Amino acid sequence: MKLYFWAMLTPFDDTYFMKKALAEAQEAYNRNEIPVGAIIVSENTIIARGHNLTEMLNDVTAHAEMQAITAAANYLGGKYLTNCTLYVTLEPCQMCAGALYWSQISRIVFAAKDEQRGYRAMGAQLHPKTKITEGLLAEEASSLLKQFFIKKRNLN
Repeated sequence: MKLYFWAMLTPFDDTYFMKKALAEAQEAYNRNEIPVGAIIVSENTIIARGHNLTEMLNDVTAHAEMQAITAAANYLGGKYLTNCTLYVTLEPCQMCAGALYWSQISRIVFAAKDEQRGYRAMGAQLHPKTKITEGLLAEEASSLLKQFFIKKRNLN
C-alpha cells in the first residue's frame, strides 16, 4: 500500500487556527476595539469565536477569551471545555486565566506575550492539566496591537 505524503497533511494545524484568531483580532481593530481575537476548537472544528467588545458593550469583562468561552460552553451545552483548544492572539490576562482555569480547557495557544498584564506577570494560574503553546504568529499579533495603539495616540 502506497502512502502519499500529501495525504498526511492537514490544513487544520495550529497556524491555520491562529490565523482565524487573527481574523477576529482584525475585526476588533475594525471596530476600534483593542485587537485581540480568540477561537475555540474541538476535534478540528471551530466551535466558538470572539474578539474584544469592551468599548461597544461598556464592559471590562468583554475580552475576546470571555466571549469565546461563553460561546463554546453554549455550543457544547456544558461549562467544561475539556478536549478543547483556545487560540488567542494575546496572552490571557488574570481574569481570563481564571475563567480558563474553571473551564478546565485542555490547551491554550497564544501569539504575543503580554509582559505587563498577562496572567504570568500577574501571578495567575491555569488549570494544572492545561497545556500551553506560546509565540505562534506573535509578530503578526504584536504588529496589529502596535498599529492600533499608534493610531490611538495620533488621534488624541
